[in-house]
Amino acid sequence: MANGDIYQFKVTLRGSKPPIWRRIQVPANYTFWDLHVAIADAMGWQDYHLHSFEFRKGYQRIRIASPDPMIDFEEVLNEKVEKIAEHFSVDGSPKAIYEYDFGDSWEHDVVLEKIVASDGGEYPRCLTGKRACPPEDCGGIYGFYELLDTLADENHPEHAEMVEWLEGLGYDNYNPAHFDASEVVFEDPAERANLMG
Repeated sequence: MANGDIYQFKVTLRGSKPPIWRRIQVPANYTFWDLHVAIADAMGWQDYHLHSFEFRKGYQRIRIASPDPMIDFEEVLNEKVEKIAEHFSVDGSPKAIYEYDFGDSWEHDVVLEKIVASDGGEYPRCLTGKRACPPEDCGGIYGFYELLDTLADENHPEHAEMVEWLEGLGYDNYNPAHFDASEVVFEDPAERANLMG
């Protein structure tokens, strides 16, 4: 792995049909915290819930997250220390599961597609993707599709209430089919870490 290598991932929200996904590129020297910030920004998550990465190799599971002193019954590797290059490889371990919001349990398949040379431009990048991120706190993938059914039926008894709820969260005129990679704004992972204490 050269210093200027770039890791290209496809991130797909599990259970989404049609698939909600993003293709992103990040520097090879990224930690898992850095990767988390890039995924959250590309997907559209507001990043106020807990998250973790998990690699599954047969019966072995490697969990990478922010260490929690209240949880001492499992080994968790520190996401701000562990480098993505130490765990992802195109041949050996191309896939991890990224979970965001342990209540709604949004699980994403994070697949390393390839490693390319940097073109000298700015990274991370979102190359492409499909469909809007679900609204926060809508009840996981099943709650999301129930919400879409409610929004699609103006005669549904909860339609107006759900529209108002979405607007209150800042999702005016929510369109589940909309995604434009050029609208993605990536924040600095170090600044995000400082904001979150």
